[in-house]
Amino acid sequence: MRIELNQPERFSAIFESITGQKLYRPVLGITTDSRDVKENDLYIALKGDRVDGHSFLESIESSGASAALVSQINEKLNFQQILCESPLEKIGEIANAWRNLFNIPVIGITGSNGKTSTKDLLVHVLKSHFNVHATQGNFNTRIGLPLTLLQLDDENTVSIIEMGASIPGEIETLCKIAEPSHGIITNIAPAHLEGFGSIETIAHEKGALFRALKNGISFVNMTDSKVANLDCPGEKITFGLTPDCDFPADIHPEDDGSLTLILDTHDIPTRSQNLSFVKNSIAISTIAVTLGVDWKNIIEQIQSFTPPSGRCNVKQFDNITVIDDTYNANLISSLAALDYLKAFAGNGRRFFVFGDMFELGPTSHEQHRQVGIKCSELGLDGVFTLGENTIHTDSALNGNVLHKHFETHAELIKSLKNNVNSGDKILFKGSRGMAMEKIIQGVFVD
Repeated sequence: MRIELNQPERFSAIFESITGQKLYRPVLGITTDSRDVKENDLYIALKGDRVDGHSFLESIESSGASAALVSQINEKLNFQQILCESPLEKIGEIANAWRNLFNIPVIGITGSNGKTSTKDLLVHVLKSHFNVHATQGNFNTRIGLPLTLLQLDDENTVSIIEMGASIPGEIETLCKIAEPSHGIITNIAPAHLEGFGSIETIAHEKGALFRALKNGISFVNMTDSKVANLDCPGEKITFGLTPDCDFPADIHPEDDGSLTLILDTHDIPTRSQNLSFVKNSIAISTIAVTLGVDWKNIIEQIQSFTPPSGRCNVKQFDNITVIDDTYNANLISSLAALDYLKAFAGNGRRFFVFGDMFELGPTSHEQHRQVGIKCSELGLDGVFTLGENTIHTDSALNGNVLHKHFETHAELIKSLKNNVNSGDKILFKGSRGMAMEKIIQGVFVD
């Protein structure tokens, strides 16, 4: 991970105030990866399970770095090394001091899934009214979040910070660094069970965001019972598909298959058939209204939003509709994607191409089986599965569904080419490591 600094002199002053050491040379960028080091960078030497960043200090020096933040000094080197007990914790302290230079709304986003899609839509809606600073890429971790904060600039009038966690305690730590003024938990579902062990542990972990907002505002999704039951010591603004909340919503399908959102008496024709997107729009609209964005701008921005690659992107290949949702997968997002496929307007068969979901712990087999049951309930025309765990999806399918399990991308691509016809709708989904986008490429592009 690497960032460039917008205000090097200001950063140096903050750095000195936190570490007690003055930087000998200006720092123009910060990196945690020795392969990304550029001249005048500050290198953060991190110790991981498999790699120790201190082993690369010689190459860091030869790359022209200004300095390195280290937990052990290499006496053979001549460039500046700033010693501290934990470089990871120290860069977090520096980022926190930097964040406190700015008196602007800082919106924390966490949840079991939908964090990035919620963040992307919120950025798009708020940019009509604010100069938005936001998490880029996968900079939502204990390592990436401090770097994200260090890119805050005087021109920014709102910050949107995505917070990810894979083990207990991480969200609390991220909140101490970012000090959010507002927060939203998208949902609580059985994701990353390998690190958490139970849905109750996940709920407690995600709930750390609301607990950090004693003097802030928590946006609470009342449609998710586990989110609705979390403790909110600060101000609480509720939304959801229920009448007893601050922003009550309803979703109405149009004749063309698109969905219209009715939120707090306002009609929002989303021009989308993606139910997950429409549910995200409820949350985003609630936040935007609270921050002073008018309804006209909110509606225009929702209608003009284009999802990033791999997130329910709809593509056409010779009258075959491809729904590319290959970015990632867990049980909740997979079930929602299947509802989206089923609700898609028009005739033609509906196929699901599904790759393994990762990090589900001991319930992995059952969660994959639940996806198969859902496919049968929806009456899909075909389900093609790939990987080790989706064999349990395949085994749960009934005889009314054409289904086959594959062990390689190449076998699946060949079979899919022989089975799809004009007018078909095909949903592709799987965890990032399954590279399901390769199948789309192999069937429709190569």
